[in-house]
Amino acid sequence: MAKIQMKNAIAELDGDEMTRVLWKLIKDKLLLPFVDLKTEYYDLSITERDKTDDKITYDAANAIKRLGVGVKCATITSNQARVEEYHLTHLTPSPNGILRGELDGTVFRTPIFVKNIKGTVSCWKKPITLGRHAYGDVYKNCEIKTPSAGKAELVFTGADGKEIRKTIMEMKGPGIIQGIHNLDSSIESFARCCFNYALDQKIDVWFGAKDTISKTYDGNFKAIMQRIFDAEYKEKFEKAGLTYFYTLIDDAVARVVKSEGGFLWACKNYDGDVMSDMIASACGSLAMMTSVLVCPNGEFEYEASHGTVQKHYYRYMKGEKTSTNPVATIFAWTGALAKRAELDGTPDLADFAHKLEKATLGTIEDGIMTGDLAKLSDPAPLKIVNSWEYIDEIASRLAK
Repeated sequence: MAKIQMKNAIAELDGDEMTRVLWKLIKDKLLLPFVDLKTEYYDLSITERDKTDDKITYDAANAIKRLGVGVKCATITSNQARVEEYHLTHLTPSPNGILRGELDGTVFRTPIFVKNIKGTVSCWKKPITLGRHAYGDVYKNCEIKTPSAGKAELVFTGADGKEIRKTIMEMKGPGIIQGIHNLDSSIESFARCCFNYALDQKIDVWFGAKDTISKTYDGNFKAIMQRIFDAEYKEKFEKAGLTYFYTLIDDAVARVVKSEGGFLWACKNYDGDVMSDMIASACGSLAMMTSVLVCPNGEFEYEASHGTVQKHYYRYMKGEKTSTNPVATIFAWTGALAKRAELDGTPDLADFAHKLEKATLGTIEDGIMTGDLAKLSDPAPLKIVNSWEYIDEIASRLAK
């Protein structure tokens, strides 16, 4: 059988631990037998990032800018325990933080619905797409652990040398302080990304922040979102029968849990980080969610929305074939291939991506699934399999 050809490459960003094992397995069993895969490979393992002082991460970001499409494996963000475990020379920053800082953009995450997997929030009938602003906030922060009593100040020095200075706190003893930032231009591109995506998907937009407490920071998000909507999207939304709705973030959470779903929930960076995992878990599993970074200059980076599955990796290293759900990682690849096909005008590649997604979900609907889904399956699964067996089942359906 002739392999499907690709016109242009995608940036391939490899990762860590169990997801790195699955990454190779997916390529070997589900991609390379069917597609003449063209990628530019970047090893974003924690040891390689440490060795290159994160040059490899910046190189990967530049490759995505140049090629237009990237696909990323889950990666470790180091802490002190990881420094000791992997014998690192220093604490490495979050690779996702670097990539999103370089590319800007918005992360859109949507649960993957399967007929026989019942989520824990019974009223959700349609997927909730979470739009996460991917720039700034705590992910590009500056922190100090203060050793003693003293004055903490916030200082801005303008390009003209003028200072704006505010006292944060007269601290009575040792403590911690943190500085975060955002840019109007990034918030504006976030607003446009969300409204454009909602128009494309024909869904309403909800946005929540805490402007009652954070009157300047969150208030700026609220004001810019409303300004962009009123000036550029209000008429388009009215014609499409769609709405934009703002409420406080705590009220938004309460409303989301009681809703039927079927809308785009726009969130600031940290809120989106937390709430996307809540939505994924409530819909069945962290491994049942798509994730794509949509950038203002037209680049797309696809990834699984979960971590490296550390505990499964330790068991794998002891010789166990774990039942680790690879669906989100498979969908990262299919998303990237489908987008490459759309940009290059290669419908056979797009058809393959769709066929792989159908085979992946069809296997679950046939009652063959990994252990994380088994307890949510209705009816009960016919067979609980390990990752290797599950991927073999998908491959057999693809080959038909």
